[in-house]
Amino acid sequence: MKHHIISTLVLPAALVLSSCEKSADPAAVQSDVTPEEAQSIAKEAYIYGFPMVMHYKTMWNYVVDKDNPEYKGPFNEVSCEARLFTPEDKAVVTPNADTPYCMFWMDLRAEPLVLSVPKMEAERYYSFQLIDLYTHNFAYVGNLTTGNEAGHYLLAGPGWDGEKPEGITDLIRSETDVIFNVTRTQLFGPDDLEKVQSIQDQYKLEPLSAFLGEDAPAPSATPDYPEWVEGSQFDERFLLYLDFIMDLLEKPGPGEEALWQDLARLGVGPGKTFRLDALPDDTVQALNSGVKEAFAEIEAFIAGNASDPLASGKWFGTRKFLNESAKENYGLDRPDMLRSAGAHAGLYGNSAKEAIYPTYFTDADGAPLDASKHSYTLTFPKGTLPPVKAFWSLTMYDGKTQLFIENPLERYLLSSVMMDQFKLEEDGSLVLHIGKDSPGEALESNWLPAPDGPLYMTMRLYGPEKEALEGRWSPPKARKAE
Repeated sequence: MKHHIISTLVLPAALVLSSCEKSADPAAVQSDVTPEEAQSIAKEAYIYGFPMVMHYKTMWNYVVDKDNPEYKGPFNEVSCEARLFTPEDKAVVTPNADTPYCMFWMDLRAEPLVLSVPKMEAERYYSFQLIDLYTHNFAYVGNLTTGNEAGHYLLAGPGWDGEKPEGITDLIRSETDVIFNVTRTQLFGPDDLEKVQSIQDQYKLEPLSAFLGEDAPAPSATPDYPEWVEGSQFDERFLLYLDFIMDLLEKPGPGEEALWQDLARLGVGPGKTFRLDALPDDTVQALNSGVKEAFAEIEAFIAGNASDPLASGKWFGTRKFLNESAKENYGLDRPDMLRSAGAHAGLYGNSAKEAIYPTYFTDADGAPLDASKHSYTLTFPKGTLPPVKAFWSLTMYDGKTQLFIENPLERYLLSSVMMDQFKLEEDGSLVLHIGKDSPGEALESNWLPAPDGPLYMTMRLYGPEKEALEGRWSPPKARKAE
């Protein structure tokens, strides 16, 4: 296993790797790549690897760095919180405030794990979103997919060739050995937190050997995790983390072989020794230029699809789904841009059948939403509320940080759970008021507080009905308040 060391000095090439298996002599690094080639490789690698690097940031914060305020516990241990996210939670952009989370990382290298869930009330939404190292949503356990009955689900990596044991409800395979889980358990209101916690306490994760009462296999070696340095995801240093992730993947996925070969020329990939300080200065600058160009394309892709209310449903899913979506919806040969757009717009978005996320970046006139200039309204005429099997919500985010904002109501969303509190118009329509200032006491129940500046809003439809998935229902536009 390679050792990865990152310097925190603010230098253009402030990244050094060494290896316990190979010489760290700069001469050992293949540096015959021209600056033009380096820029092209970096651009393609960034669009491919950006979501994986942001995924690693979460891994570092949640299970590696024990001193991190976001630390949740070691690998293979359930971590739940019976609370809702607040502006103090900064690890994940575009966070959810509908459902208290359980978030934990799993290492399947030594043996599979058994995920056990209790019987759930029919009216309560819950899901375990299982995410591989690529950020594919490779499987779900929850009431929309596996039902509300209790069950034991065997999670196995690509190298496990066993059969489903007795007592296991289903076998779920991942194409990567390291996986992440986001569990969402619906909260019906503040008075429901104790019930949610009692449900979370029944979620269980154990090695297959423990489930079967057998001796455990030898543990896998602990990787040498590179320290996360904030900001490195936006320059040539991102290659450090991509190099580490490629070590965990061990081999390229379908269609990734040529890129892996190009990255190997830079010393990136399994068995390689990546060192920026071993590359000529003009090559390092070319890598940085490739990263900047790629990030600009990711942002342009998101902006170009900002008016598509079904965009999120096209950017998250299994590898197979994303390959099909890339070709059918965007004419792309590979799904890398979809994964990157999803990671930048809202890391860990659900697959479409589980939830879709119509997102508001602009108003009805096409102008960027900005509460320092305008207040807005969203109007649902009678009978046109979001069509869902579970529930819907509308959540506010700061346009600069992509996080929740402080506000006097400590309110970050409006949702169908609050229907009894909303004030309806005489014609039965529901008007939601968006702005930095209250619309007045009579309408405060319908107010979604906004930042004093740029903003965006995400609507979440959990268990969207067919008309929403097919675009026959569309969310109302945000209109400037009169």
